[in-house]
Amino acid sequence: MPETFAASSAVPLAVVERSGFIESRHVGSAIVLSPDGGASTTLGDTEAPILPRSSLKPVQALAMLAAGTPLEGERLGMATASHSGTDRHVAVVRDILDAAGLDDSALRCPPAWPGDGPARDAMVRAGAAPAGVRMNCSGKHAAMLLACTTNGWPIETYLHPEHPLQVQIREVTERLTGQRVTTTATDGCGAPVFAMSLAALAKAIHRIGTSSERSPFALHRSAGALVRAVKDNPWTIDGPSRPDTLAISRLGVFAKGGAEGVMVMVAPDGTTVAAKILDGSGRAATAVAARLLERAGALAEADVSALLAELPLRVTGGGVEVGRIRPVF
Repeated sequence: MPETFAASSAVPLAVVERSGFIESRHVGSAIVLSPDGGASTTLGDTEAPILPRSSLKPVQALAMLAAGTPLEGERLGMATASHSGTDRHVAVVRDILDAAGLDDSALRCPPAWPGDGPARDAMVRAGAAPAGVRMNCSGKHAAMLLACTTNGWPIETYLHPEHPLQVQIREVTERLTGQRVTTTATDGCGAPVFAMSLAALAKAIHRIGTSSERSPFALHRSAGALVRAVKDNPWTIDGPSRPDTLAISRLGVFAKGGAEGVMVMVAPDGTTVAAKILDGSGRAATAVAARLLERAGALAEADVSALLAELPLRVTGGGVEVGRIRPVF
């Protein structure tokens, strides 16, 4: 059975400190690519396969653009998002569905409560039930449906691995990573997700994050448009006061977290990080990626420290802060 790297191949990435006592440790692997795409730092095993989970969404969205899907601005940001299900997010998801001539019932992602607390509270007070449109991947699913109607592909089976859309995504994934897909799993939203090495994921995200809308190559122009859409609309990618939105807004990076402790981040100069926290917790992932970019000289220490102060990294005791979750490398 395929599996990711073993604990013996991981290195310490972050600790949980309480009252000066190291209470827990997060180990994993990470890779930093320089602006020219060469590996400048590797921590742990970066060649073993991992599942990128939602960190693959930029690649999936780019594949949809390459298939002629009319996405731009907020719609394109939402196609790349793991959003928190606010009313504002839902409005854009439904706008994409409307462009496809479809409604919420076409979504094949599972029903969910919004990740945003106020939105969830409002739904509970209104007696509403979990809904697919509130699920954090619904923007990607709506974009997939728009890709299908744009190309005349069947919509009922759009999540099947051999559907033309998923074949298109697999081919673009292989082109960007430089690796053949050998393992296909089912992501939490029901869509296919491909195993790849952390180094290959970093390569793909670096290619997207450093692309120009003025490139002579259509795929690179589309990648440049995708990055601009996310940076212009950071609220789409995650949500109010949430890690990806904060990182993009505060640091000017291109960032996309994934379930089970995966994180990719591209600094304005093109320096790129991909990280996988082995225990699957994502609570330290944004901090780890930002500090690695700082260590590479791509971000200022003061800016990273200011971001970390906004992230949910406080350790409390008796209602007061007694420690922090902090990167160590």
